[in-house]
Amino acid sequence: MYITLRSGRPFAFAGLWDTWKQPENDWLTTCTIITTEPNELMSDIHNRMPVILSQETEPLWLDSISEEAETLSPLLLPAPAEELTTMVVSNLVNSARNEGEECALPMGE
Repeated sequence: MYITLRSGRPFAFAGLWDTWKQPENDWLTTCTIITTEPNELMSDIHNRMPVILSQETEPLWLDSISEEAETLSPLLLPAPAEELTTMVVSNLVNSARNEGEECALPMGE
């Protein structure tokens, strides 16, 4: 599936990253995308979806001073279904080895 904002604008996911020292004394940088329950559009596709930040909430999420759960937790909601659109694409997207615009073409093209 190819999922975009109806507006065509780029968007950001809520995520976390950290660098920590492994028991073997090697440093490891890790990251994750935060997921939430699916909205009506996404529930037919999967049982969860990434948290998509709005243009208004992006600065708050990225503000290193705003680390309080009470401030950030309300941002972890499903994006409104009416703001998203989906398109079936080929299974080329099932492998990270595949890159290029053919991954985002409608199925059958």
